[in-house]
Amino acid sequence: MNMRDHPHDESIPLPDVPHADAPHPDVWTGRATNRFQWLLALVGAACMALGIELAVQSAWTSGIAPLAMSVVGCIAAGLLVLFGTLAFVHVDLKLDKDSLEVRCGHIGLPRRRIPLAHVAGADFEPLVTPRHWGGWGYRWRPEKGTAVVVRRGEGVVLRLWDGHTFTITVDDAESAVRVIRARLRTTTPEARS
Repeated sequence: MNMRDHPHDESIPLPDVPHADAPHPDVWTGRATNRFQWLLALVGAACMALGIELAVQSAWTSGIAPLAMSVVGCIAAGLLVLFGTLAFVHVDLKLDKDSLEVRCGHIGLPRRRIPLAHVAGADFEPLVTPRHWGGWGYRWRPEKGTAVVVRRGEGVVLRLWDGHTFTITVDDAESAVRVIRARLRTTTPEARS
């Protein structure tokens, strides 16, 4: 029996919420934020500042090679930490009638767009933790699938027709799952073929 033999995921009921059967918006948006990442970004900025300080204020008496390596090392480490953390300060989820789009950070990268025709079902996960995925960010684990994890808390787990899963931490994940399930019910099976 494969995933195509199952009806859309009515198997996991969501808690009763007022207005659960109310019409859903044309475009649903959600976000998850991790304020701790700003602290890590400051560490990256401090590393960069140290590298610049070494380059400008050093007497250069100990030799050019060790000092150049220190300067380049501090600046490179600072840039990696700074941009690596700023990319995952928050995640935005946008769900329209045809697809779901995930954008990370202030510049929206990495980004993933998943057509609803590729989604077999959606489940609410009350506790997604960075520890279960090996840290923050865009993650992949062979036994779990792919995820965008920016903080600990609730999330959406998409089950794709190809057998993979995609997990996103997002505030009000229950609402997102309801909207996805409602859209999947209105999608005809021919559209998925």
